[in-house]
Amino acid sequence: MSSILINALLSSCHDPDTLFNTLCWPTDSWPDTERVEALTTFIDGIGKLPQSDTSDDGDKVAFSIAKRDTFLRKVESIIWTQCLPLLLKVSNGDGACRGKRVPDGRAEITIAVCRLLSVCINTLCDTAVSGRVARAVLPSFQLPDGETEEELPGQGEGRLGIDVAIEAMSVILPVLSSNEELTTSILSSALSCIKTLPDALVSKITVRLIFTLLNCYSEDGIASKLRFILEDLCNWHKSDSPNTDSPVVTERALLCLTTLSDYLFSPAKLQQHTLSQSLSYTRPDPRRSLQFWRILQDGLTHKDNVSRKRALYLLKRCVALSEDEAVEFPSSSVSSEDNDEIIFRWAPDRCKLLREFWEDYALVMETLEENQIHVVRPVLNRIHTLIQTAANDSQGVSLFHPSWLLGVYQRMFHSENKSVMREGVDHLLELQVLRRPAFALAFSQFILGPFMDVMSESSLFHRTAGQSVGECPELGVKLQVFMVTFFSSLPQENRGPVLLQLVQRLGSQHWCAVPILFLSRALSHLPPCPLLGPDGLQALREVLRCTMITHQVLLRGAAQCFLLNSALSLTDVTLVTLDDVFSLLVHFRADESLRRGTPLWNQLCDWLADSEGSFRPCVRESADGTSTSPERETVRGYVQHQMELFLRVPASTDQTDSVPDPGEAELLAKAILLCVDIEGRTQRSGGEQTTGVSGGMDSLLRPLLDTLSRLHTNVYLPLRKTDKSLQLLLRLLQLTPARHTSAAVLQLTPARHTPAAVEKEQEDSVTVSMETLVLGVVEPIQEFILRRLSGELQELCDVERAELYLSVLKEAVLMYSVLEWNHSKVQEAYFPRLLRYVLRTLEADQIPSVAGQVSRAVAMASLAMTCEVAALGVFNLQSETTILLVHLSSYFYSPAPPPAPPLSLVNFNQTLLKPPTAAQSTDVSEQGPLLKDWGRMAAHFIRDQWTCLGYGRRVGPPGPLELPRASGSLQAAIEALSLLPSGLVLPVLDFMASMLPQVALSEEALCVEAVTVSWKLVLGLSSNPHDFWPTLQGFVTMAFHHSLLELTEEQAPGLTVTLQQIAVELMELSQAKTGVFNVLIQHCCHTWLPSDPGSEGQSQSDAMFSSALLHLDILAEACVYGPVFRRDQRLIQEVQVYVERLGEECAANTAVPSDNRDDQFPRVCVVAFLSRLQPSNQLHERLMEELVLCLLKKDEAISKSKQRYYSNSLQHRVKNRVWQTLLMLLPKLRGEFVGTVLGRVFEAGFVSNQASVKYLIEWKMVLILVQYPEHIDRLWACFSVDQEKTKTSVCTFLSVLVHLNIIMPQLKEKAVQWRKALDVILQWCFSHNFSVRLYALLALKRVWGLEGARAEAEGGADGLGGLATVVKACLHQAEAMQSTGNASKNWTRIQDHFFFGVFHPVRDYSVETIFYTFPSLSEVFEDEWIPPWKFEKLVDFSQSASLPLRNPVPDLSQIQPGDWIQQDKGDQDGEERWAEVQKKMTPWRLGIQEQEPELGLVPQQRAARLGKLHSALLVVASLIDKPTNLGGLCRTCEIFGASALVLDSLRHVSDKHFQALSVSSELWLPLLEVKPVELADFLQLKKREGYCIVGVEQTANSQSLKDYKFPEKTLLLLGNEREGIPANLLQLLDVCVEIPQQGVIRSLNVHVSAALLVWEYTRQYLPTTGVKSD
Repeated sequence: MSSILINALLSSCHDPDTLFNTLCWPTDSWPDTERVEALTTFIDGIGKLPQSDTSDDGDKVAFSIAKRDTFLRKVESIIWTQCLPLLLKVSNGDGACRGKRVPDGRAEITIAVCRLLSVCINTLCDTAVSGRVARAVLPSFQLPDGETEEELPGQGEGRLGIDVAIEAMSVILPVLSSNEELTTSILSSALSCIKTLPDALVSKITVRLIFTLLNCYSEDGIASKLRFILEDLCNWHKSDSPNTDSPVVTERALLCLTTLSDYLFSPAKLQQHTLSQSLSYTRPDPRRSLQFWRILQDGLTHKDNVSRKRALYLLKRCVALSEDEAVEFPSSSVSSEDNDEIIFRWAPDRCKLLREFWEDYALVMETLEENQIHVVRPVLNRIHTLIQTAANDSQGVSLFHPSWLLGVYQRMFHSENKSVMREGVDHLLELQVLRRPAFALAFSQFILGPFMDVMSESSLFHRTAGQSVGECPELGVKLQVFMVTFFSSLPQENRGPVLLQLVQRLGSQHWCAVPILFLSRALSHLPPCPLLGPDGLQALREVLRCTMITHQVLLRGAAQCFLLNSALSLTDVTLVTLDDVFSLLVHFRADESLRRGTPLWNQLCDWLADSEGSFRPCVRESADGTSTSPERETVRGYVQHQMELFLRVPASTDQTDSVPDPGEAELLAKAILLCVDIEGRTQRSGGEQTTGVSGGMDSLLRPLLDTLSRLHTNVYLPLRKTDKSLQLLLRLLQLTPARHTSAAVLQLTPARHTPAAVEKEQEDSVTVSMETLVLGVVEPIQEFILRRLSGELQELCDVERAELYLSVLKEAVLMYSVLEWNHSKVQEAYFPRLLRYVLRTLEADQIPSVAGQVSRAVAMASLAMTCEVAALGVFNLQSETTILLVHLSSYFYSPAPPPAPPLSLVNFNQTLLKPPTAAQSTDVSEQGPLLKDWGRMAAHFIRDQWTCLGYGRRVGPPGPLELPRASGSLQAAIEALSLLPSGLVLPVLDFMASMLPQVALSEEALCVEAVTVSWKLVLGLSSNPHDFWPTLQGFVTMAFHHSLLELTEEQAPGLTVTLQQIAVELMELSQAKTGVFNVLIQHCCHTWLPSDPGSEGQSQSDAMFSSALLHLDILAEACVYGPVFRRDQRLIQEVQVYVERLGEECAANTAVPSDNRDDQFPRVCVVAFLSRLQPSNQLHERLMEELVLCLLKKDEAISKSKQRYYSNSLQHRVKNRVWQTLLMLLPKLRGEFVGTVLGRVFEAGFVSNQASVKYLIEWKMVLILVQYPEHIDRLWACFSVDQEKTKTSVCTFLSVLVHLNIIMPQLKEKAVQWRKALDVILQWCFSHNFSVRLYALLALKRVWGLEGARAEAEGGADGLGGLATVVKACLHQAEAMQSTGNASKNWTRIQDHFFFGVFHPVRDYSVETIFYTFPSLSEVFEDEWIPPWKFEKLVDFSQSASLPLRNPVPDLSQIQPGDWIQQDKGDQDGEERWAEVQKKMTPWRLGIQEQEPELGLVPQQRAARLGKLHSALLVVASLIDKPTNLGGLCRTCEIFGASALVLDSLRHVSDKHFQALSVSSELWLPLLEVKPVELADFLQLKKREGYCIVGVEQTANSQSLKDYKFPEKTLLLLGNEREGIPANLLQLLDVCVEIPQQGVIRSLNVHVSAALLVWEYTRQYLPTTGVKSD
């Protein structure tokens, strides 16, 4: 048509040049797209005209040679003056596209100009011109280096934008195939762009350039270019450049390989030239490249789902190609690049096995794309099949490399669903194939990498169903077995390196407490084997030093124990020195794990003893500088050498050194004690007496003792040596587990012949020996320290030295205080002398110098230490030291000099004067060394003042202070709280605790301020556990002092309200921080009812107890306390219980003191408190009654609330705790009070309750009626309540009658009451509710069994008469239910239920039943079960005959929970009715009477005859194979006016399933047929026609449907139901659109997805005058 048009134009136009010039545009203007297309059509038409020597006037227009030459020159000029400048403008964004949006306008004009460029190049047919054009465009692909190029792409002269350059080059490439050099350069530039450009352009380059380039070549050229591309991609992926982003490399390499898959995996092309031509002309086979398989495996585990799909697609193509070729791969003639590791093999004789393996593998990998565990779990058995197939290879050569299996596990580990992740971990841990050395070795790096990554997830270690709290998590057990199996299966030479890497991995990242605990536990169970050398011990040190520093203390200690066990069993002692060993041991803290006297300590001693002589000798340096190495390394020799090195210090200098690092002393102290214990255990195991312990310790400590004995006399002793010797002595004293009396110092107590006694004897002998030896040097030590403290410490670094001296002095005084001669000298000579110096120093005027201020700081610290020692009762009351301390208050409360007020407290909160620096320098570098740690010293100075003040208030003159002094002291304490760091406020709180009661009534506002400021300080420490818990304890002791608790609202309204508010806030804080409320309730219970009641007078005890009535809300809250924690918090608590249950097996339980932070502790504590209340005490009686009323009020409030009350909800738990407490208090209540609350108990029975609450209420009713049978008539009245109110709640009262056999013996008129029971029960035997009938029949059976036979035997007029017949009929009906299916099961279950079976309400009444057995049998969560041992741990729990702790009969605890749970639900409402019904509407324009004539037309004509509107939307469904989906899709497309629907075969139209869904819509919708193999060409064709290819797929760059604007010409490509859009078609898409989702299910049905997109397109282009929707 265009040629005819051109002929007509040339015939009518005598000057074609004019027409040519008219269609061109000025270079400085922006032409319309139509003008460019017109010029394109004109040049194309002219170029096709025939050429002749002369021109004639015939019908056919021809070009002369001259005119054609002129025309071609103009065409070439179009390229340089029109096309390229315009493309440059488009690149730079010049001009607006005639009112259109710039992106749309740029795309249209770019396509038009590139088509013009293509026509011009094809018209010229000059490769030189096309080559010059290509070279002009090529620089746009060569991205400049920032250091050498100044212009950026699209902004410099002659450089096109990359997207424009792609389009331009794609039209040039077809004519450049003969220019090998240029095409190679273009290909290299394209590959470079793929590596550097944004994701959006990578796909475009791949399809538009590489695809186009290959299509232009012959087979030889294709092979050459494919080889070039494949090598480039593989080398790029293999590159170890630090700038390489591995996931991006894999993603883009897979994109290119998928695009080229049709070229790379063509069997005919691969084999076509094998025989006839050389290998250089054969297409490359990617299967022969090891790096290709690395790319695929990386892609299968890639984080991007599209990359995973591409990798799986390529794998399927490789398998299909191998199966089609039916030849062995790799063949014997062509070797793999890496013969040592062949990842993919194919054997024709085992084709079936291989095909099944790879089909299963693809199925598993595709299924793992889902996140639902119920979808994934069914295919997990296929993994077993894969593993067995890979393992069972009879020919000796593995056809399946283990790395393929690792990809499966890695995909599961990376799943977003924790359940899928857990399944993957469990599956790997149970992998039996790892018992084979080859597989274990192949899996080793995977274990060290992805497996260790996933094991850091704490949530994996939650208890599984069926496990109880305190059991080792199932994953922990499996991990232990797995580690043992894995390391045992590794080849011997690989075990050590793998273990070392694993330990290094533990230290290379931060681990949560739970995963590292169970990993350490698993390592500790490895079979003993010499695997770890010095590097291994160094790696363990890193784990201890870095990884676990922030963990919860008990879990950290337990992990340390497991790691030490691992080190003992896995260390190769021949490779390590004792220095390596003790450098590791120093990191095991004595207060967390490695404590002397624990089984772990003894195990370490045995290991060192057994390994003596085997350690690698250390190189030792003697004093003269020579180095020696002992032939046999022993612990004693090592310790003696270390002692020599430790005390070997250089001569002292004039400059005072800082205190040495205590780490050396810590290491040596542990080594000394271990050495002595080793020798003692060796002697004892050999049957020798342990008398040699003293001598052995004497020889070890002799250098130290010699140094200590010369402290006071040798003034030339180096200061550093004295410091180190005192550090070592202090650490030795601290590491001994006990202190002994003078009798123990002189002689040992006779030992008992038990293992524990023998161990204790060893510990005592070592401790006593050390104390005896130190006793000989204690006097010079004390003299030296007192001398140093009395004025010799004047340097800033001496403050830390003073702390060392005071610690040693305190330890020595406490250890030997029972020795009369030493004690007398201490309290009559040493300390009085020190105190007089201290008071003189403090009372003297301050000197603003370093020496003066250090002296004051040391003096105050000495005074504080003396007060601490005196508070322990060391000094006699008549001693001079005590007398001086008693008058300590005269210093702090001394009158101030004028002009200050007489009672101003000038000595409170004294501060140190910061000394001036040299010449008042402001240089920080000059001030730093001088004033280092000045703030710390000043803070400790204030803290020490309050330590002294607190002691002074306890032992000072009796009676309260004068009011002005008391209030001033409290005001100073409040000020101190703002001055001190949070960790140093405990002495201030201790002082405030003694002052608040004195001023609570007179200075209430000041007391409120003190309590409020203190509470804010506590809240500020909530994230600092080290300081929070001691401070909280101090605050509770201060704020809830018994004197403050006794205050009423009338006496101190502000203070009482403040305390109540703080109590509420403290309870709220306990919801997030376990253990906070424990501190308060324990303090209050001990205050109100002390464990030693004899310590106080009766009147004072009653006064303190009466305050409990004022704070009943605290007790009531404790009765129902129990926060619902997050899963991570609950996990920590459960694992802590597991560690505690290990007992002495885990040394951390001995080393770490119990913190009582269990969330059940408040309930245990309050139950213990209530158990000690005496009904004979009126105050106790009143408290119990008010508490019962308070708890009943809580229960009623929950019952009336509108909050959802479901099983194990917080409301359910609170109600359960309420009734547990009420049941426990019942025996202690007065009969009159029980009668007053019985009505409320019965009222609670009418409420819809959960099963556990229902059983407790019924139990309480039974016990009340047993104890107070006079209330039986009130039970009968409950059956007379309006039936609308009772409904199924009557089951509660029927349950009580089931236990009438227990109540009957207490009743007076038994026969009458029995008859009433029959009458009441029978009326409910005919209820319409099945559950009510069951309960009534069970009650009837039990009640009739009591007296039925006797009453029937008596007969007579007064007998039962016809009632017996009715009863028997009902009972017969109950037994007849055995043949009625579910009714029979329910009748059996209710009779076997524990509450109606083995349970006896009176016999089984115990704390164990109430708080442990009943919850466990009532489907209450396990964290609500309180085991009896928790009550036994409390020494103040009081047992009695009326309330025993444990159940005397074990029957109830031995049964399992039943499955009969009564649910008190009312009847369902009547039949539901639909307010609206669906009505099919037919648009009036389609309502024709006769359709037969229309059927003869094509669909477009039929639709046009009916006035139907069409859109430009083209829906492609060639990948869908289910007729039902296609039929529904056809119906949807027809309704919304799609232009056509593309199917893979038109045969679907005749399918009955298709027709059932399409309902004749195929008659009105054009249908096209495009096979799946033809889709790539079809999409390319439609893209050239201007269609935008839209795919429905979730990718990294997909756009949300709600935000996407569809172009009018849209082609919608739908994916396969299972596999989605194939990877080779993804790069042909212009955009991927995804549907926003909010649910859990990941994908929609393909028809539903298509319908959503079709409607959204229709909505965007819906005509305003279209058909109205119905």
